[in-house]
Amino acid sequence: MSQTPDSVVRTYIQQHRAAFLDDLAEWLRIPSVSAQPDHAPDVRRSADWLAAKLKETGFPTVEVWPTPGAPAVFAEWPCDDPQAPTVLVYGHHDVQPAAREDGWDSEPFEPVVRGNRLYARGAADDKGQVFFHTLGVRAHLAATGHTSPAVHLKLIVEGEEESGSPHFRALVERHAERLAADAVIVSDTGMWSEDTPTVCTGMRGLAECEIRLHGPDQDIHSGSFGGAVPNPATAVARLAAALHDEHARVAIPGFYDGVVELTGRERELFAELPFDEQQWLRTAKSNATRGEAGYTTLERIWARPTAEVNGIGGGYQGHGSKTIIPASAMVKLSFRLVAGQDPGHVEKAVRAWAEQQVAPGIRCDITFSGATRPCLTPLDHPALQSVTRAMGRAFEQPVRFTREGGSGPAADLQDVLGAPVLFLGISVPSDGWHAPNEKVELDLLLKGVETTAYLWGDLAENWRHEP
Repeated sequence: MSQTPDSVVRTYIQQHRAAFLDDLAEWLRIPSVSAQPDHAPDVRRSADWLAAKLKETGFPTVEVWPTPGAPAVFAEWPCDDPQAPTVLVYGHHDVQPAAREDGWDSEPFEPVVRGNRLYARGAADDKGQVFFHTLGVRAHLAATGHTSPAVHLKLIVEGEEESGSPHFRALVERHAERLAADAVIVSDTGMWSEDTPTVCTGMRGLAECEIRLHGPDQDIHSGSFGGAVPNPATAVARLAAALHDEHARVAIPGFYDGVVELTGRERELFAELPFDEQQWLRTAKSNATRGEAGYTTLERIWARPTAEVNGIGGGYQGHGSKTIIPASAMVKLSFRLVAGQDPGHVEKAVRAWAEQQVAPGIRCDITFSGATRPCLTPLDHPALQSVTRAMGRAFEQPVRFTREGGSGPAADLQDVLGAPVLFLGISVPSDGWHAPNEKVELDLLLKGVETTAYLWGDLAENWRHEP
């Protein structure tokens, strides 16, 4: 009896499992910490290592692209069918800092397998999830008998994600023609849990600013001048207090302009997830939920825009008292944005709001840092349906949908390339991204391999270009 395509894929993965994990361990030993200048040579070595491995995998075009910071890796494997869709896979090869004294049970850059888990910095975030694409495409070819993927397959693996991707957008703009794609697959995310496979459909954007209020030219005596001149510390407290209304809704005029509202179906899908709010609160080290009225906790952190005070201060901070009116005070704010919001519009709205809040005699300086756009893929998009079907085949159970409350560089790819962004990740919350003892579940890692082995054929069959 001949094997089914699924059984061919699974047999191939099992036959090559040991070599795949050995290669991954070799890559994980490279301490590619982009945030630490001393590791710059290691980040370059990581890029070179990946480039060599992608060539070995079969990609005919592999290049290391320099940036003013750390290098990225680009690879391309054209399909023999010119009508096939083009798919760009995104990930990153840099990692967070890690040291044994941080609380690791073993050396963070010496991978170790305990039970069915691989422990090392980068095991889940993001080397493991980048690397499963190498075995996945080989399993895909083994099952189809072809010598090229069923899609025009490209990879872009950056080296500065853990440092905020400061040069990534410029890199994408510079190489926009080379990176052009019908869809982007981001493998730098995760699932709800080991027992609940999920596909993320969007990430929030981000805008950040510091507002500094200035009063007198220097700190002055509160007895001699208090009650008769404006106090910037009082003004900044009033500013922060005015950020939300009594329903925890952001009170900045124009802030919600363009927001794409949740559909009834999306709210139903969120509600289907096995969410334990009390457990979530324990993880958050908090004892109560609070947020915009009319929305659940998951809806608030995934699909609603927010404004948060990240830091506030001014005046004397030392031991005891110092009876002054301070010369200045400050507050740091961050805004998580959802689909339909434009960071530039939000910046203008915040500036206008802040200027209106301060009293005469207070000068307001606002500094915005770089912004990240939100991204969202509609549930009925054909590429999203392909990702869902491929994951369902691999996990042999229904796949549900989530969003990410955080932000990342995926939106730059969507913005510059004009392509929808899909998320394919197999990491779970217990993997401990950025924490000591980061790990990846080996069974899930191989399910990621299997998912990609099915995905390229599904995309080619269901999302083709007309000749």
